[in-house]
Amino acid sequence: MSRLQRTLAAIDAANADDPNLENVDGEDVPKELIYGQRMSAVLASFAPDASEALQIAARAQHIMRWKSPRSGYPMDRKGYLQWRHELYGLHAEWTGEIMRAEGWDEPTIARVGTLLRKKGLKTDAEVQTLEDVICLVFLQHYFVDFASQHPDAKVIDIVQKTWAKMSEAGHAAALALELPSEASSLVQRALLTPRDSNTP
Repeated sequence: MSRLQRTLAAIDAANADDPNLENVDGEDVPKELIYGQRMSAVLASFAPDASEALQIAARAQHIMRWKSPRSGYPMDRKGYLQWRHELYGLHAEWTGEIMRAEGWDEPTIARVGTLLRKKGLKTDAEVQTLEDVICLVFLQHYFVDFASQHPDAKVIDIVQKTWAKMSEAGHAAALALELPSEASSLVQRALLTPRDSNTP
């Protein structure tokens, strides 16, 4: 097993402790474990030549996220931003610990930390690729369930915000996804609705 494979396996082992479960093909699996594996699968399809640092960052995107729940912060915009900022730092820290145990050099560890902190979105190609993959995983695996739980106006707003984070290549990959008709219709409505006319 290569060092990269060992590192991805160690991330999986950490995420396997997630107490939150998701039913996948009739089997309950840890939510962040399956999320990380979905990230890797979409990255392999979207950017097959991704660097080792990007592959690690994709797998660790939600590493041990349950240890810092959103409910631990004020339920307002400021609280959300604080939670997200601190969570990014924790993801970088926890992933760095795993990488050091596997013998990675500090520049590579720092690079993975930069990717996990989303520093340089729209200017750093690898950060942008990671963001595209995050958005594609959401649309492919989580969007239908999300849309079923929220009013159309909120769903359309989320799709628009997601779209704004993506590159043109990300847009093309998103439009190629085979979504159920209702979900696909919501995406099309979002793309045709001016942002300022939508409910925030």
